[in-house]
Amino acid sequence: MSDDLLSMDTIRKYAKQIEDLRSGLDFEVLAHWSKVIESDAVELAPDDLKGTIQIIQDELLPMKFNFKASKRAVPFLVQAIEKNLSEMPMATRLYFQKVEDVIWEEYQRYSKTHGKNPST
Repeated sequence: MSDDLLSMDTIRKYAKQIEDLRSGLDFEVLAHWSKVIESDAVELAPDDLKGTIQIIQDELLPMKFNFKASKRAVPFLVQAIEKNLSEMPMATRLYFQKVEDVIWEEYQRYSKTHGKNPST
């Protein structure tokens, strides 16, 4: 009998984990975290870069977001993503980690072709 209870507990645990993963990729959850990241990046950036940071949700594809930032503002955007990762649901965290990787790769590629040091 205790094996049956353990099985049901295990099934409930896995069901909750699956639900958490699924809900973390909901466009409303992503939109919330995008706003948090945008706000934090603007707060971290110097005054002359604050207006260059914007995250826009696509109207037709609500799971798609356009991250807009001047090249000099990219480190502040990445810093804001990093700051919030530990608070996000797992699937949301994975989404933003991938976004961060893409942003950083583009920034480094731009910096190399324009003779700038990407770490500054």
